[in-house]
Amino acid sequence: MTDYEPRLFLDDHAIRRIGEGLIACTLTRPDWTHEAHLAACLYVIEQRPDIVPERHFPDIIRRFNESVGGVNDDTQGYHETITQCSIRGVRGFLARTDPALPLVEKANALLNAPEGRRDWPLRFYSAERLFSKEARLGLVAPDLTDS
Repeated sequence: MTDYEPRLFLDDHAIRRIGEGLIACTLTRPDWTHEAHLAACLYVIEQRPDIVPERHFPDIIRRFNESVGGVNDDTQGYHETITQCSIRGVRGFLARTDPALPLVEKANALLNAPEGRRDWPLRFYSAERLFSKEARLGLVAPDLTDS
């Protein structure tokens, strides 16, 4: 996969705007980037104990996708396995990160960590398995490694 320089966040407010915008479906489609996906997850884990990402993100993301004209089906929109893998990655990253750091420092460090890479799930899943209809519609087990 091509290496991309992550688009870093300027401040905590930018991350809160992404997280709350996702939840309220007020975020614009162009704002829903790879970085925004991870920042929203980090924000929810850190700041919204009322939301359990593993349980609530499927509906939150589907609703957001539809609010911006997107479709959630077996070829586009919400992807269960990538979402659950990303949540696991963010939780793992936070487990080894100083909890006293400001939100923006955590988010930017995440984007520069292995878990922040666009291809991170491909450490655990073959492309064929990860991008399958089954993986989009439901959580599938990794077929490469679980390290």
